[in-house]
Amino acid sequence: MKVTKQKLFEYEDTSVKKYTLSNDSGMTMEVLDLGCVIYSLKVPDRNGKLTDVVLGYQDPKMYINNPVFFGAVIGRYSNRIAKGKFDWHGSIIQLETNDGNNHLHGGSEGFSGKIWQCISDHDVLTFKINSPDCDSNYPGEVECYVSYLLSDTNELIIKYKVTTPSESIANLTNHSYFNLNGDGTESILNHHLEINSDQFTEITSEAIPTGKLLSVDDTPLDFRSSKLIGQDIEDNYEQLRMVDGYDHNYILKQDKEYDVIAYSNETGIQLEMSSNSPGMQLYTGNAITEGLIGKTGKVYQRRSGFCLETQFYPDSPNHKHFPQPILTKNNPQEFETRFKFSIRD
Repeated sequence: MKVTKQKLFEYEDTSVKKYTLSNDSGMTMEVLDLGCVIYSLKVPDRNGKLTDVVLGYQDPKMYINNPVFFGAVIGRYSNRIAKGKFDWHGSIIQLETNDGNNHLHGGSEGFSGKIWQCISDHDVLTFKINSPDCDSNYPGEVECYVSYLLSDTNELIIKYKVTTPSESIANLTNHSYFNLNGDGTESILNHHLEINSDQFTEITSEAIPTGKLLSVDDTPLDFRSSKLIGQDIEDNYEQLRMVDGYDHNYILKQDKEYDVIAYSNETGIQLEMSSNSPGMQLYTGNAITEGLIGKTGKVYQRRSGFCLETQFYPDSPNHKHFPQPILTKNNPQEFETRFKFSIRD
């Protein structure tokens, strides 16, 4: 894997840098130290043409606020915490409520808007960020590491590691929006999608888990056999209608070959995802703001990308029967997510 870097612009008295990774199979990837953002991800299509399969802003300075979290690493806690509250050893922790009544993606001062420190840019690209005790009112200090590796078999490997000198909580993910037809094309509804999961977390109208795990049987959330993303997205099923599409956490199996397979008939590009995380949020870009200008200069539309956000379940601190995002000095968090790209004939 080869890595080069360049300065893009100045922000908060430092230079925002872009790192370009390439492998020996023609795949390239661009990463910003701002938000640890995956800025571009180019893979060969069935004709050998390099195709950018992630969404992103035309103006890199948009990543300072990043209203839809394009490509960013989310933390300290990705997804939602109900009313921004949870119990921590008998004390109530109150976080910012930045999504209606709830806390979303670490709040307005979350990791997606921070400049991460690059600590390795040779065989693997590794970034680090420190979050002190009471940062955004989260309990405990954490040190977070995110590594990106491009293999010569066209596999993107993302590794997350979080450590603490005491005890804390963390829930990191990457919020890339994929479009296997190519960045700038209108919709992902014609993508074929398979999700190797039997259950999802039931949600309220605020996208907060009720605590129940529901079977995907006989619901539009059943992707165990490959189907088009758009096949059932307008179904009148209440869990879909409350969030205007797919925005649901699937329970991942821990003994499996893969978690997700997505495929574009237009380009022949197939994406196979696997992770040792407990859950994964399928999000179909229902709230992408129409009018955002993408990297190609084209205006993005609603549902022009989909996310596969590996994670702890949303609102886990308030549901003790969910896998818990707690780490201690002797038990750090370590997770890995793999995105393998290939061509389907």
